[in-house]
Amino acid sequence: MSKVITDKKLIDELLVRGVEKIYPNVEALEKVLRFGKRIRLYCGYDPTAPSLHIGHAITLRKLAQFQKLGHEVIMLIGDFTALIGDPADKTTARKRLTKQQIQNNFRNYKKQASKILKFSGKNPAKIMFNSKWNSKLDTFKLIDLAFNFTVQQMLARDMFQKRLEKDKPILLPEFLYPLFQAYDSVAMDVDLEVGGNDQTFNMLRGRDLMKNLKNKGKFVLTTKLLTDPSGRKMGKTEGNIIRLDEDPKEIFGQIMAWSDPLIFIGFELCTDLSLDEIDEIKKQKNSPRDDKIRLAREIVSIHHSKKAASDAEKEFNRVFKEKKAPSKISTKKLSVKKINILDLLAKTKLASSKAEAKRLVMQGGVRIDGEVVKDWKKEISIKSGMVLQVGKRKFIKFSF
Repeated sequence: MSKVITDKKLIDELLVRGVEKIYPNVEALEKVLRFGKRIRLYCGYDPTAPSLHIGHAITLRKLAQFQKLGHEVIMLIGDFTALIGDPADKTTARKRLTKQQIQNNFRNYKKQASKILKFSGKNPAKIMFNSKWNSKLDTFKLIDLAFNFTVQQMLARDMFQKRLEKDKPILLPEFLYPLFQAYDSVAMDVDLEVGGNDQTFNMLRGRDLMKNLKNKGKFVLTTKLLTDPSGRKMGKTEGNIIRLDEDPKEIFGQIMAWSDPLIFIGFELCTDLSLDEIDEIKKQKNSPRDDKIRLAREIVSIHHSKKAASDAEKEFNRVFKEKKAPSKISTKKLSVKKINILDLLAKTKLASSKAEAKRLVMQGGVRIDGEVVKDWKKEISIKSGMVLQVGKRKFIKFSF
């Protein structure tokens, strides 16, 4: 068994960094950690997409802090709950996934998470799957669990209230989702659950169930969310995702496109720099661009390597500072010699639809061989070697 570290400074940073709230209170959890008791904690990840994203990395990093202090960490794959889909912040029901799709999705989760968590050596993190216990719940057991909650308690969830206000349906499996997540805590007999603050409702239901069934007080630690300027969290549904397995150059470019207010919350939530180091960067009062370069370099180094970060930075400077085309551009073969610009953008998937393609053209965001395309009705003559550019980072070269 790993030795538990009770260093006050490390515990203080763990309880403050990126933390939104701790239930029942921070003092109670601090007391347990300072006493040196080894606790079991987890965070759940529903495999609704084939890669983890930068929002997941925030909770993984919090788990890693506990792991370094010697505590037992579980990365829970919600292969059962993914069959339902968590309705948190969803105005409509999720598209249902098959068991095969779910299995394909989590295939590389361990590899991606291993950049942050340690799955070997001393005190390795464990991976568990909630289908192990949830799939074995018979009707009697499910009814028995359901008696611990009320309809009013479940309907208090913000997203359910919003759906009711808009007369949108709430599927019964969605209604039961918090129950299944709550049962995860009981099945694993944990002391603490970690999750983004959008998971507060579900995690507190687990706290209720632990109290009712095991007479045990489970701690809940919610983390801050990485949100864009409009207040939307960065994730799959919102379309502003940064996947952890994405090309280093793409990650670097996406971070450089973040608005300035995201810089220092990004350092806090997404890097391994200490809070003292982050404060020092703030005091230096560098330009936002220089701080973002440092942030992008740190994040790419974590999820890829320092060399990948250095290469990504050079490529970024080549394209945005020196105004040159990328050193490597994807090549697309076309059989047509003439095509409308909107059809071309949709066909190459540089726009999700012809409506978006029209908007991009009208905003001056489309270039062919460096020249802005101003007319959305324009017919484009395709030439071998011609480069189509959308925005600052998307390029495609054509060949026949």
